Amino acid sequence: MRICRTIEIPSSGYYRWRACKVSNSRVSDEALYQAIKTEYDKSRKIYGSMRIEKALRQRGIKTSKKRVARIMNSHGLRSIVKQKFKATTNSNHSHAVSENIVQQKFSTERPNQVWTSDITYIWTSEGWIYLAVVLDIFSRQIIGWKVSNSLNKEIVSEVIIKSVQSRRPSSGLVFHSDRGVQYASNEVRNILKNNSIRQSMSGKGNCYDNAITETFFHTLKTELVYQTSYRTRVEAEISIFEYIEVFYNRQRLHSAINFMAPIEYELQFYNIK
Repeated sequence: MRICRTIEIPSSGYYRWRACKVSNSRVSDEALYQAIKTEYDKSRKIYGSMRIEKALRQRGIKTSKKRVARIMNSHGLRSIVKQKFKATTNSNHSHAVSENIVQQKFSTERPNQVWTSDITYIWTSEGWIYLAVVLDIFSRQIIGWKVSNSLNKEIVSEVIIKSVQSRRPSSGLVFHSDRGVQYASNEVRNILKNNSIRQSMSGKGNCYDNAITETFFHTLKTELVYQTSYRTRVEAEISIFEYIEVFYNRQRLHSAINFMAPIEYELQFYNIK
């Protein structure tokens, strides 16, 4: 072999060197795969290569998204998120409609400046359940949520009261939702007014005006609901509790907040300030 003759080494030594190099590369890939598999399983098989790479970096493991993607593909590790979700609402009512204060500005400088809210539907073998949530735009944290067997104004009233009791916001907080009859009810308006909260509503037929909350529901549906068949309403509520309170708020990495979990992001804010 010419290169071996040039540097005056036996060809057998060259081939041993190449075999060793390949072996070391495989060992390195295997070690990285184990780390990737750990993060993949922790994410409930939700994370793709981008979030896996971010999670590894937070553990001090430096690699690249391209390498992570290659190893994931070679081992058949793929995000289970596939299905899409379309939100629905009922805005056909005679109640007054509030001004759209938010105007699709989905960022704030600190917690408890703008909350958004919406309702979604989840099927169980016992019938539908309805989930109302309140989300803080600053951290994307779900600060209040309520499950009900009925789609009525009480589900919204209760989730707002729960959120206020939990967060104790200062006056001037903006509460944004769609124009659904539950949010336009006098009961909900009075709760907001009594807590010095300004109400804001989306434009008619404009799904983008509350896109941040609908995005959460899309995430919930694709990462949890579409992967599960609920036998009972209680089973669904327990599953939703575990997803929101254990995983989403405390563990799931969010691209909009520097790939941190919502509660971690808020704690960082308060530590800095």
